[in-house]
Amino acid sequence: MTTQAAKKVLVVVGLGNGTGTGASTARLFAKKGYSVALIARGADHVKKLAEEINASGGEAAPFPIDAYTHETFSTAWGAIRNRFPKPQYVINAALYNAAHGVWKPFLDVKPEDIEASLSISVVGAFAFSKEVIQEFKGNDVDESGKRGTLLFTGATASLRGNVVTSAFAAGKFGTRALSQSLAKEFGKQNIHPKLTLINRGPDWETNEDVRLNADSIANSYLYLVNQDRSAWTWELDLRPAHEKW
Repeated sequence: MTTQAAKKVLVVVGLGNGTGTGASTARLFAKKGYSVALIARGADHVKKLAEEINASGGEAAPFPIDAYTHETFSTAWGAIRNRFPKPQYVINAALYNAAHGVWKPFLDVKPEDIEASLSISVVGAFAFSKEVIQEFKGNDVDESGKRGTLLFTGATASLRGNVVTSAFAAGKFGTRALSQSLAKEFGKQNIHPKLTLINRGPDWETNEDVRLNADSIANSYLYLVNQDRSAWTWELDLRPAHEKW
């Protein structure tokens, strides 16, 4: 009797209003045959996207949370493992797409601004990554030579600060450092952490030439998940052709 292959699962954290990188990635992976677990604050947006994917013939389940903490991620992952159990499913891709945007002159930055930035971009990223790595370690090595891919959405602020990015860049620097550390620690265990740098310029909404399209970012994420282990990308810098940088 032929054993049916486990269905691959992508876990996405951070969906915004359903029009950005997280949602586009969820839609694309669902079209490519992945089941999708959706984690974000704002239950309405999470449920709406899950309903949209399911209505289009995909499989998605919402897991709304109220904060990006160790406790909430632990609870969410327990529910995800129950919803997508082994051996019928294998969770082998995950995206941390959450951040807290703060663009203020340094003296205008409030304590709650830096706390929110670090809470989501560092503490939340750590909490999510622990659940992901533990899950991946239990996976078999697949045909591409990996147990799983952990994607992080970064920004230009992951590399350098600017006049109004002291709080935002502090968080994004932390996410980048975490991603690099995980890549060095777990690469030899066939687990692929990676960071993508994206940027939203002042003319993003009005000028197609300088818009980094969310669907294009999602295509890049799919490419990274499909890389074989002889040539892994750790950091990918995505920019539209006409961006000034």
